[in-house]
Amino acid sequence: MAHGTRLNDLVQDRIEEFLDDRGSILHSISPDLAPLDRFSKGFLSGGKRFRARFCYWGWQAVTGPGDRDPYAVLSAAAALELFHAAALVHDDLIDNSDTRRGAPAAHRRFEALHGESGWSGNGDDYGRASAILLGDLLLGWSDELLDEGLQTLADRGHARAARAEFMRMRTEVTAGQYLDILEERAWLTKPDAEQRLRAERIITYKSAKYSIESPLAIGATIAGASAAQLAALREFGLPLGIAFQLRDDLLGVYGDPEVTGKPAGDDLREGKRTMLVAIARERLAPGQRRLLDELLGDPELTAEQVRTLQRTIRDCGAVDELEAIIADEVDRATRVLADAAIDGEARRALSDLATTVTKRAS
Repeated sequence: MAHGTRLNDLVQDRIEEFLDDRGSILHSISPDLAPLDRFSKGFLSGGKRFRARFCYWGWQAVTGPGDRDPYAVLSAAAALELFHAAALVHDDLIDNSDTRRGAPAAHRRFEALHGESGWSGNGDDYGRASAILLGDLLLGWSDELLDEGLQTLADRGHARAARAEFMRMRTEVTAGQYLDILEERAWLTKPDAEQRLRAERIITYKSAKYSIESPLAIGATIAGASAAQLAALREFGLPLGIAFQLRDDLLGVYGDPEVTGKPAGDDLREGKRTMLVAIARERLAPGQRRLLDELLGDPELTAEQVRTLQRTIRDCGAVDELEAIIADEVDRATRVLADAAIDGEARRALSDLATTVTKRAS
């Protein structure tokens, strides 16, 4: 059985094998395509691999002990990492983020390449256009990598079920991403009484399902999960996914840049209408709420203005309330896991992962 670092290494090996093959196609077309190969490999050389790990343990939860070929699930786990990379490339474009994991975002890497090479035209335009194509390439490759694994399954019903889950995940993530950018612009025209509902819907579809529930379900369907097993894994995965994203929202406001790899208060400058902001707006006095609304989303916020917003949100009790919601969602997830008809080793691994993804600093 694969554990921790060993599992990450197996997924990384599968990613590298695939990217080497696709990179050879790029190089056969033109040496000018080397940056696409280089940047894709660089972007996929690290990370926490949470989606891959949940996919694997969803598979293991159903297969139990025994010597079964993990090629299909490792391919699916690696495909999820490519899909995630594509989403991050596009997300950084949408959010105008300059950094990712402490390094330049993809569009900034291409912009730098433009400047270093002395090419004509606008470097920012080149960077953004090239990053869109890199994201599209990674998205298409994630499909190809998934199919390479599913083609090895003897039971075609299991393969079709896993493919259907992957396709639904793609639709849900895109829908959630659109709702997120819509909320940043349309919130003022919506009733305040709906703000938590809207924030939770974004959390669910932009992140919670695709970060945990869908990877679990994909792994489980590859293994031929029963309806009861699949339902239990979903009931575990969704609340845990919500807690995972709520922790991310806290880190987007209060995270240490040295650890998160993103500027302090990045979500404040981007104007993210998160559950944290929804709770704060409910708790703040009218004058403070107006100040929050005026400053949130200003890309030129000074460090002092960021600190002012951080204090305002914390002092009104919004952080404490969000921490309580995270704890409730984790408790809800772990109670389901305790009674699920799944492999014992997988139960322990998923319980450990539940702690890891909701008590992290980055």
